[in-house]
Amino acid sequence: MQSAMFLALQHNQMERSDSNCQSHEEKKGKMKKTLIKDWKSRLSYFLQNSSGSPKAKDNKKGQQKAIRPSPEEAQLWSEAFDELLANKYGLAAFRAFLKSEFCEENIDFWLACEDFKKTKSPQKLTSKAKKIYSDFIEKEAPKEINIDFQTKNSIAQNLQEATHACFNAAQKRVYSLMENNAYPRFLESEFYQELCKKPQISREPQGT
Repeated sequence: MQSAMFLALQHNQMERSDSNCQSHEEKKGKMKKTLIKDWKSRLSYFLQNSSGSPKAKDNKKGQQKAIRPSPEEAQLWSEAFDELLANKYGLAAFRAFLKSEFCEENIDFWLACEDFKKTKSPQKLTSKAKKIYSDFIEKEAPKEINIDFQTKNSIAQNLQEATHACFNAAQKRVYSLMENNAYPRFLESEFYQELCKKPQISREPQGT
Protein backbone atom coordinates (compact mmCIF):
# COMPACT_ATOMS: atom_id res chain seq x y z
CA MET A 1 0.00 0.00 0.00
CA GLN A 2 2.74 2.41 1.02
CA SER A 3 4.68 1.45 -2.10
CA ALA A 4 1.69 2.29 -4.31
CA MET A 5 1.24 5.66 -2.59
CA PHE A 6 4.96 6.43 -2.99
CA LEU A 7 4.84 5.62 -6.72
CA ALA A 8 1.74 7.78 -7.20
CA LEU A 9 3.38 10.67 -5.34
CA GLN A 10 6.57 10.30 -7.39
CA HIS A 11 4.50 10.23 -10.60
CA ASN A 12 2.73 13.47 -9.63
CA GLN A 13 6.04 15.18 -8.86
CA MET A 14 7.43 14.14 -12.24
CA GLU A 15 4.32 15.49 -13.99
CA ARG A 16 4.66 18.83 -12.19
CA SER A 17 8.35 18.95 -13.08
CA ASP A 18 7.58 18.30 -16.76
CA SER A 19 4.85 20.94 -16.66
CA ASN A 20 7.24 23.50 -15.13
CA CYS A 21 9.90 22.75 -17.76
CA GLN A 22 7.34 23.10 -20.52
CA SER A 23 6.08 26.38 -19.04
CA HIS A 24 9.68 27.69 -18.84
CA GLU A 25 10.34 26.76 -22.48
CA GLU A 26 7.09 28.43 -23.56
CA LYS A 27 8.03 31.63 -21.72
CA LYS A 28 11.50 31.52 -23.26
CA GLY A 29 10.00 31.07 -26.72
CA LYS A 30 7.58 33.98 -26.22
CA MET A 31 10.40 36.24 -24.98
CA LYS A 32 12.47 35.37 -28.05
CA LYS A 33 9.55 36.16 -30.38
CA THR A 34 8.92 39.48 -28.57
CA LEU A 35 12.60 40.39 -28.80
CA ILE A 36 12.77 39.66 -32.52
CA LYS A 37 9.50 41.55 -33.11
CA ASP A 38 10.95 44.55 -31.26
CA TRP A 39 14.12 44.30 -33.35
CA LYS A 40 12.12 44.26 -36.58
CA SER A 41 10.19 47.35 -35.49
CA ARG A 42 13.42 49.25 -34.81
CA LEU A 43 14.98 47.93 -38.00
CA SER A 44 12.03 49.18 -40.06
CA TYR A 45 12.51 52.67 -38.58
CA PHE A 46 16.25 52.74 -39.27
CA LEU A 47 15.81 51.46 -42.83
CA GLN A 48 13.55 54.44 -43.51
CA ASN A 49 16.24 56.78 -42.15
CA SER A 50 19.26 54.77 -43.22
CA SER A 51 21.61 57.35 -44.66
CA GLY A 52 22.00 59.32 -41.44
CA SER A 53 21.74 62.50 -43.49
CA PRO A 54 18.98 65.14 -43.52
CA LYS A 55 18.72 64.52 -47.26
CA ALA A 56 17.30 61.10 -46.48
CA LYS A 57 14.00 62.70 -45.50
CA ASP A 58 13.84 64.59 -48.79
CA ASN A 59 14.71 61.64 -50.98
CA LYS A 60 12.56 58.86 -49.49
CA LYS A 61 10.62 58.45 -52.71
CA GLY A 62 13.76 58.10 -54.76
CA GLN A 63 15.50 55.69 -52.43
CA GLN A 64 15.58 52.00 -53.17
CA LYS A 65 14.03 49.81 -50.53
CA ALA A 66 16.54 47.69 -48.64
CA ILE A 67 15.88 44.02 -49.23
CA ARG A 68 16.32 41.45 -46.48
CA PRO A 69 19.64 39.71 -47.17
CA SER A 70 19.94 36.02 -47.88
CA PRO A 71 21.49 33.91 -45.07
CA GLU A 72 24.72 33.77 -47.13
CA GLU A 73 24.85 37.57 -47.42
CA ALA A 74 24.16 38.02 -43.71
CA GLN A 75 26.97 35.57 -42.88
CA LEU A 76 29.42 37.81 -44.78
CA TRP A 77 28.90 40.49 -42.13
CA SER A 78 30.74 38.32 -39.64
CA GLU A 79 33.91 38.38 -41.78
CA ALA A 80 34.62 42.08 -41.24
CA PHE A 81 33.02 45.06 -39.51
CA ASP A 82 33.30 47.07 -42.74
CA GLU A 83 31.20 44.44 -44.53
CA LEU A 84 28.40 45.11 -42.05
CA LEU A 85 28.63 48.92 -42.27
CA ALA A 86 28.75 48.87 -46.08
CA ASN A 87 25.43 47.01 -46.30
CA LYS A 88 22.31 49.19 -45.96
CA TYR A 89 20.29 46.47 -44.23
CA GLY A 90 23.26 45.45 -42.10
CA LEU A 91 23.89 49.03 -40.97
CA ALA A 92 20.22 49.48 -40.04
CA ALA A 93 20.26 46.17 -38.14
CA PHE A 94 23.40 47.21 -36.25
CA ARG A 95 21.84 50.56 -35.34
CA ALA A 96 18.73 48.75 -34.09
CA PHE A 97 20.97 46.51 -31.97
CA LEU A 98 22.83 49.47 -30.46
CA LYS A 99 19.48 51.15 -29.78
CA SER A 100 18.41 48.07 -27.82
CA GLU A 101 21.60 48.40 -25.74
CA PHE A 102 21.09 52.15 -25.25
CA CYS A 103 24.41 53.05 -26.90
CA GLU A 104 23.36 54.19 -30.38
CA GLU A 105 25.33 57.45 -29.95
CA ASN A 106 28.46 55.71 -31.31
CA ILE A 107 26.98 54.71 -34.67
CA ASP A 108 25.08 58.02 -34.93
CA PHE A 109 28.34 59.92 -34.42
CA TRP A 110 30.16 57.73 -36.96
CA LEU A 111 27.41 58.34 -39.55
CA ALA A 112 27.42 62.09 -38.83
CA CYS A 113 31.19 62.12 -39.48
CA GLU A 114 30.75 60.24 -42.75
CA ASP A 115 28.19 62.82 -43.87
CA PHE A 116 30.43 65.65 -42.63
CA LYS A 117 33.38 64.47 -44.76
CA LYS A 118 31.21 64.64 -47.90
CA THR A 119 30.32 68.32 -47.30
CA LYS A 120 31.81 70.67 -49.92
CA SER A 121 30.70 74.14 -48.81
CA PRO A 122 33.07 75.73 -46.20
CA GLN A 123 30.10 77.49 -44.55
CA LYS A 124 28.15 74.24 -44.22
CA LEU A 125 31.29 72.49 -43.01
CA THR A 126 31.59 74.92 -40.08
CA SER A 127 27.90 74.76 -39.17
CA LYS A 128 27.89 70.94 -39.34
CA ALA A 129 31.06 70.78 -37.23
CA LYS A 130 29.41 72.90 -34.53
CA LYS A 131 26.29 70.73 -34.68
CA ILE A 132 28.31 67.51 -34.28
CA TYR A 133 30.25 69.08 -31.42
CA SER A 134 27.09 70.13 -29.55
CA ASP A 135 25.38 66.78 -30.16
CA PHE A 136 28.24 64.38 -29.41
CA ILE A 137 31.42 66.03 -28.07
CA GLU A 138 30.82 68.76 -25.50
CA LYS A 139 30.30 67.92 -21.84
CA GLU A 140 26.78 66.60 -21.14
CA ALA A 141 25.91 66.60 -24.85
CA PRO A 142 22.62 64.74 -25.55
CA LYS A 143 24.54 61.91 -27.25
CA GLU A 144 27.94 62.36 -25.64
CA ILE A 145 30.51 59.82 -26.85
CA ASN A 146 33.34 58.38 -24.78
CA ILE A 147 36.58 60.01 -25.97
CA ASP A 148 39.57 61.45 -24.11
CA PHE A 149 39.92 65.08 -23.01
CA GLN A 150 42.79 65.85 -25.41
CA THR A 151 40.73 64.80 -28.45
CA LYS A 152 37.75 66.83 -27.21
CA ASN A 153 39.96 69.88 -26.66
CA SER A 154 41.56 69.57 -30.11
CA ILE A 155 38.13 69.45 -31.78
CA ALA A 156 36.93 72.50 -29.81
CA GLN A 157 39.97 74.53 -30.95
CA ASN A 158 39.41 73.64 -34.61
CA LEU A 159 35.68 74.45 -34.75
CA GLN A 160 36.04 77.99 -36.12
CA GLU A 161 38.16 76.81 -39.05
CA ALA A 162 36.78 73.31 -39.45
CA THR A 163 38.36 70.94 -41.96
CA HIS A 164 37.24 67.52 -43.20
CA ALA A 165 39.78 65.95 -40.82
CA CYS A 166 38.32 67.73 -37.78
CA PHE A 167 36.73 64.59 -36.27
CA ASN A 168 39.09 61.93 -37.64
CA ALA A 169 40.70 60.99 -34.31
CA ALA A 170 37.34 60.80 -32.52
CA GLN A 171 35.78 58.80 -35.36
CA LYS A 172 38.63 56.27 -35.30
CA ARG A 173 38.25 55.90 -31.54
CA VAL A 174 34.49 55.29 -31.81
CA TYR A 175 34.97 52.89 -34.75
CA SER A 176 37.44 50.87 -32.67
CA LEU A 177 35.05 50.77 -29.71
CA MET A 178 32.22 49.47 -31.90
CA GLU A 179 34.40 46.95 -33.70
CA ASN A 180 35.84 45.46 -30.51
CA ASN A 181 32.77 45.61 -28.24
CA ALA A 182 29.35 46.05 -29.87
CA TYR A 183 30.13 44.23 -33.15
CA PRO A 184 30.96 40.83 -31.53
CA ARG A 185 27.81 41.10 -29.38
CA PHE A 186 25.74 41.88 -32.46
CA LEU A 187 27.04 38.72 -34.17
CA GLU A 188 25.88 36.68 -31.16
CA SER A 189 22.44 38.34 -30.98
CA GLU A 190 19.18 36.47 -31.57
CA PHE A 191 18.27 38.75 -34.46
CA TYR A 192 21.52 38.23 -36.37
CA GLN A 193 21.35 34.47 -35.80
CA GLU A 194 17.80 34.56 -37.18
CA LEU A 195 19.02 36.32 -40.34
CA CYS A 196 21.69 33.66 -40.87
CA LYS A 197 19.25 30.76 -40.60
CA LYS A 198 18.48 29.00 -43.84
CA PRO A 199 14.74 28.46 -44.39
CA GLN A 200 13.68 24.86 -43.89
CA ILE A 201 12.28 23.32 -47.07
CA SER A 202 9.45 20.90 -46.42
CA ARG A 203 9.70 17.92 -48.71
CA GLU A 204 6.54 16.10 -49.65
CA PRO A 205 6.86 12.36 -50.16
CA GLN A 206 6.92 11.50 -53.82
CA GLY A 207 4.35 9.04 -55.14
CA THR A 208 5.56 5.74 -56.50
